[in-house]
Amino acid sequence: MALAAATLTAVPVGRATADEVEQVRNGSFTTGMDPWWTTPNVTGELSDGQLCANVPGGTADRWDAAVGQNDITLVKGESYRLGFKASGSPEGHVPRVIVGLSVSPYDTYYEVSPQVSVSGNTYSYTFTSPVDTTQAQVGFQLGGSADPWRFCVDDVSLLGGVPPEVYEPDTGPRVRVNQVAYLPSGPKNATLVTTATARLPWELKNATGTTVAHGRTVPRGVDASSGQAVQSIDFSSYHRRGTGFTLVADGETSRPFDISPAPYGQLRADALKYYYTQRSGIEIRDALRPGYGRPAGHVGTSPNKGDVDVPCQPGVCDYRLDVSGGWYDAGDHGKYVVNGGVATWQLLNEYERSRLARTGQPAKLGDGTLAIPESGNKVPDILDEARWELEFLLKMQVPQGEPLAGMAHHKIHDANWTGLPLLPGDDPQQRELHPPSTQATLNLAATAAQAARLYRPYDRAFASRALDAAEKAWAAARAHPEMYASESDGTGGGAYADGDASDEFYWAAAELYLTTGEQRFADHLLASPLHTADVFATGFDWGRTAALGRLDLATVPNRLPGRDGVRRSVVKAADTYLATLDAHPYGLPYAPTGNAYDWGSNSQILDNALVIADAYDITGRTAYRDGAVQSMDYVLGRNALNQSYVTGYGEVASHNEHSRWYAHELDPALPNPPKGTLAGGANSSIQDPYAQGRLQGCVGQFCYIDDIQSWSTNETAINWNASLAWMAAFVADQGDD
Repeated sequence: MALAAATLTAVPVGRATADEVEQVRNGSFTTGMDPWWTTPNVTGELSDGQLCANVPGGTADRWDAAVGQNDITLVKGESYRLGFKASGSPEGHVPRVIVGLSVSPYDTYYEVSPQVSVSGNTYSYTFTSPVDTTQAQVGFQLGGSADPWRFCVDDVSLLGGVPPEVYEPDTGPRVRVNQVAYLPSGPKNATLVTTATARLPWELKNATGTTVAHGRTVPRGVDASSGQAVQSIDFSSYHRRGTGFTLVADGETSRPFDISPAPYGQLRADALKYYYTQRSGIEIRDALRPGYGRPAGHVGTSPNKGDVDVPCQPGVCDYRLDVSGGWYDAGDHGKYVVNGGVATWQLLNEYERSRLARTGQPAKLGDGTLAIPESGNKVPDILDEARWELEFLLKMQVPQGEPLAGMAHHKIHDANWTGLPLLPGDDPQQRELHPPSTQATLNLAATAAQAARLYRPYDRAFASRALDAAEKAWAAARAHPEMYASESDGTGGGAYADGDASDEFYWAAAELYLTTGEQRFADHLLASPLHTADVFATGFDWGRTAALGRLDLATVPNRLPGRDGVRRSVVKAADTYLATLDAHPYGLPYAPTGNAYDWGSNSQILDNALVIADAYDITGRTAYRDGAVQSMDYVLGRNALNQSYVTGYGEVASHNEHSRWYAHELDPALPNPPKGTLAGGANSSIQDPYAQGRLQGCVGQFCYIDDIQSWSTNETAINWNASLAWMAAFVADQGDD
């Protein structure tokens, strides 16, 4: 994960208090330019009491031309107010203003990118330092313009000891609904935020304002996940289709919504189309994704070092690999086998469910449904998209003849963190392979084995190659069962550390058994303590994968002894999630201990819903169908913030997710994330400085901010969008007639 940019709101610089300490020296330039510096290509001069920089044109990146001051002291956990006056001529230039490390690896702790005007503005931003250092810098990065321009700055200040900035989100009307759509025959629930304790009347109005249904609310007391006093509204008895409905209660009118299955069919496609624009190693064609076209990233075309001939980190190996292709993991340019594995599993599982479940509709995932370069090849588009990642995963396997042959490298990414915005094709950093890990190797074994059975009807040679790689990976992991990624390996990319591989062994054995039917894999499953453990108690994600194996063993036909017990365990887990959903005033199957929301909580909510959906496929009971469908309400607007977390869906929706190339908030020439992109969501740990400066003391659902700088609450990621794609498909399948 990387740092990003702040809200571009210009406000007056606040006055210092007695407790505030100025960190910048000579910020008003009354004693000349010292200790400010400029890069050699920038001419700096004093003009009317301010520092002005003549910036050359033709530079590639913003850091190619800069003005700054080093030797700034920062204290971890302390809040700072960065303030300055700035102007630029001609109009329209967007400098990158950073507080970061002045020495390698040049980490960025805070950054903003305001568009400066000829007349000038005053800017002020508050953030919390994530580190202790005496080697920080305040820098104004001015490069990246084709034409020369002039930048002037004055009254630069970095005050320590300021109070954190109070963030008060605009939550809109107090009636919280799924802002996208309810199924005509599905559950329809809403939440009313109110201090009233008695039951209140509600009305459902159609697009013309006519009341079409009415009833009374149900008081629910204080919702611990938000701190709000709330009541529930259930209008499930209304079945007529339409658009532009609203709910009215307690003098408030909700945001509009539809009663229709149609939006879920579109969301199923959009959530999957997200992956094409995440692709590495291929040009993204604007004709296929208007507004998102870009050159291929990391193919070795300058300034890229490329992924076609990548060395290991120093001391890790003496060979180089072509690891081009695959999906960029999240908002950075890294590619990680463990997160790629769980995302690939979920796409393949979505396709396999469409073939096996009573309500599955494989044609909706068929050839031509996603408008990708491979469309028209007589292979389902979802399999074509997943194969783009699978081919990368196969390339990450250590070659034959090497000491760790068959293992998989944990990840590949830049040697150092890069800033935002940065298109993949403009990344200048050296790429490095990181050490193999047991977990990465078993992710490869599991997904390649899963692929072997699903691609066999379309490409027998690829299916055979995948199964061969899976079996080699299984053998290698058995020979090296405790090679774990290091917690400290987080420079230039996420660590994705995990100190237990027993869950990955269980998952890989399940996929290999389902594909081959071999007794050795059944024996491993039956002997594993995880086979009878509650693997759903804490949900599943890239670091908790035993549930993936359990779900496939329950839903993919097989002859494993005791399979009925496996299926019962899924239903039992679904019962637990349903009980949580029924007890929750916002109707979601997620209630972490102490309401401490996880990083990527939106994905966790949807994955819990997936378990409920699988219980429906197993039993056919309507309660599971309705519970899974209702779980979508939270991410589409029925939440404390009264916003959809899916870009392009809902009247108020996330659209400034953290990303280096979906960076419209920083550079108007770049797009927002594509329609159908899921934001990570509320995260009680608020690890990034931007969120720390605004969300201190937040309660559960309120630990979120839609800003590109908040990488801990607002990033996009391939595994999170896989959860959205799976659940969108399930709900669409329930609504399609």
